[in-house]
Amino acid sequence: MKPLQELTRKNIWELTPYSCARDEFKGRAASVFLDANENPYGTLNRYPDPLQEQLKAKLSPVKGVPASRIFLGNGSDEAIDLVYRIFCEPRLDNVVAIAPTYGMYGVCADINDVEYRAVPLHDDFTLDAGALLAATDEHTKVIWLCSPNNPTGNAFQRAAIEHILTTFQGIVVVDEAYSDFSAARPFRLDLDRFPNLIVLNTFSKLWASAAIRLGMAFASEEIIALFNKVKYPYNVNQLTQQQALKMLDDLQHVELWRATLLSERAHLLPSVAELPICKAVYPTDANFFLARMSDADQIYCYLVDRGIIVRNRSRVQLCGNCLRITIGTPDENSTLLGALRQYR
Repeated sequence: MKPLQELTRKNIWELTPYSCARDEFKGRAASVFLDANENPYGTLNRYPDPLQEQLKAKLSPVKGVPASRIFLGNGSDEAIDLVYRIFCEPRLDNVVAIAPTYGMYGVCADINDVEYRAVPLHDDFTLDAGALLAATDEHTKVIWLCSPNNPTGNAFQRAAIEHILTTFQGIVVVDEAYSDFSAARPFRLDLDRFPNLIVLNTFSKLWASAAIRLGMAFASEEIIALFNKVKYPYNVNQLTQQQALKMLDDLQHVELWRATLLSERAHLLPSVAELPICKAVYPTDANFFLARMSDADQIYCYLVDRGIIVRNRSRVQLCGNCLRITIGTPDENSTLLGALRQYR
């Protein structure tokens, strides 16, 4: 990769970050806090740990990544936005991504006034690494890869991603939001091999904690230092940190959820595929799948009328007449199947 300083926006590299009150006495015992203009009364009156050190220490062995290589943010969307703010000069630099994929990469590009180059997947939703690399130029700072991909559900071939990582001289972001449902080795375990790699993950999926808005980024210590430099001081609130710590104490329950969802996925996909109204069900490594239907718009409206909400992806590139369906509880999946079998 290019030197990190060369990839980073000059103003960010030279930025003096905001100094949190809690950072200034770190490592010293204290019992009287009169430094941050807080109300001394109440149970949530103090600012939270700005670097979430207790949570990172507990998360580190679960994810197999040193705490110094972990960034925690207000959902993965914060980390996505920070990538643009750190590396991409507005109206000058560009990023390259696959299509279709998670929509926030493009939205954040527009917000940050950065050119977004979308490279279509093959018709079977596999990755064309050569086409992706061919779309880059001297102003391309970032390549976005979501694997398993949203909305297609499939994980990309590891060799193709590694080829991109070793060939491209800029930053490669691999979004592994759904990797907990995949048998593939997560790229966060290979940070030492790829200094230009940033891996995203989230508490919203397997951890059943979408409401607390907690995202993760894993990268080299140097890249994580840039994230911490640019983020807002207290970006992860105390209630979110407490709930995440609670979830990390309940790993057995989380593993039970994983096993149940994978079992339901194995049952639901062939059941949908055999419906006369279904033209194709695509392979998935996520907790959802993409199904091409006879008339996705009509079927979507039919399900809504029965109180069943799926995602109509018909207007997404390569996904004409496709519904994206999340794996639910056994009862929810049975309700869905029953309604689809009654559709005429």
